[in-house]
Amino acid sequence: MKKPMTTFEELEQIANTALGGMVKPQALGFVLSALDFSLRGQKQRQPRHITGKELCESARDLAAREYGLMAREVLNEWGIDSTETIGRIVFALVDAKKMSKTDEDSLGDFNRIFDFDSAFSPAAILKAARELRPRARHKPS
Repeated sequence: MKKPMTTFEELEQIANTALGGMVKPQALGFVLSALDFSLRGQKQRQPRHITGKELCESARDLAAREYGLMAREVLNEWGIDSTETIGRIVFALVDAKKMSKTDEDSLGDFNRIFDFDSAFSPAAILKAARELRPRARHKPS
């Protein structure tokens, strides 16, 4: 009997077959995490469709929160170098039935959402970290 594939093995297979090895499996896992991050950040009670722009912005914010000033280097190591690459990953995950899309969604939705050099500059990362980090509440003495 064939052993079932782990999630990492599934993502590795998608990265290698659908994306020709241009990204590492961690990149696919990160995009799935960015989707979850975006859905958790919604103020509405019921989940709704996330646009390409919203997903890219969530990926940027998640990377800033998780990796700080190293965000750009971590994403580059995984092969994520543009919002267009995020789009290619999304559509590979859609083809693999790991994500869904609407009929109106297209790869073009991910074109030039933001410039990685600007989005992951030290100033932008520090600003994002301040905005994303919940403020500490002081207990009365």
